[in-house]
Amino acid sequence: MSDRPAPPQRPAVRVTVAQLQVGPDRVANLLAAQDALRTAARARADVVVLPEYASAYDPRGVGVDLAEPLDGPFVGALRQAAARHGLAVVAGTTLPDGAPGPDGRPRAVNAVVAVDATGDVVGVYRKVHLYDAFGHRESDRLAPGPVDAPPLVLDVAGLRFGVLTCYDLRFPESARRVVDAGADVLVVPAAWVAGDLKALHWRTLAVARAIENTAGVVAVGQAGTGVVGRSLVVGPDGVVGLELDGTPQVRTVDLDAAALRAVRERDPSLANRRYAVVPRA
Repeated sequence: MSDRPAPPQRPAVRVTVAQLQVGPDRVANLLAAQDALRTAARARADVVVLPEYASAYDPRGVGVDLAEPLDGPFVGALRQAAARHGLAVVAGTTLPDGAPGPDGRPRAVNAVVAVDATGDVVGVYRKVHLYDAFGHRESDRLAPGPVDAPPLVLDVAGLRFGVLTCYDLRFPESARRVVDAGADVLVVPAAWVAGDLKALHWRTLAVARAIENTAGVVAVGQAGTGVVGRSLVVGPDGVVGLELDGTPQVRTVDLDAAALRAVRERDPSLANRRYAVVPRA
């Protein structure tokens, strides 16, 4: 676990889950994201979580054609809205600075940006596990993030939110590494591809990551064609407190900081474990 002193915790931290339908139209996507932030502000949320690829998405694959720089209009608008509403934002986007592929063609980076309530970008997580599975090859268009990059952990109202992305959910080491960096809650923006048993996998893995890490999980999926949606918020005891269907919607829930502490005191599995997680080259 992190040796940094924990900031004072409030009884509850309010989280808005923005399950958006995203397409290749950047303007429409940005308007939807801004509307979700306004909804979160009206609900007096502390943080809003948008899905993976919230800036632009094509179910056939996302690459440099849908990427924009960190100082581009999407992240810039999120920063302005975060500062205006006084809430933190975690959002998936695509950056254009990926290393070329083996064929020499340019690739982008699947990234999650964390913005604090003042509008500052406090970190960027570049997705490590690319979705080369179930007939898809994300690595044809995207470059992976460095496996040894420091985990992205965002402090919000006394809770620490650690960031994963979509396919990372299948790798328990990724979640444990973020928890070792001090995360109380795992945040998982996703565009979880639909298919046989995929919705079952999504739910089961989110619950498992919560139980084994005695951590909350906020798993926010895209809605729309080819993806499952079904965002969910899971408590550190594995109890699902919010679960959406496949339609676009924005919902707000409270995370109980005291309940998290109580679960970790009752189930000290993090303290009892005998193995550490290290990046594999």
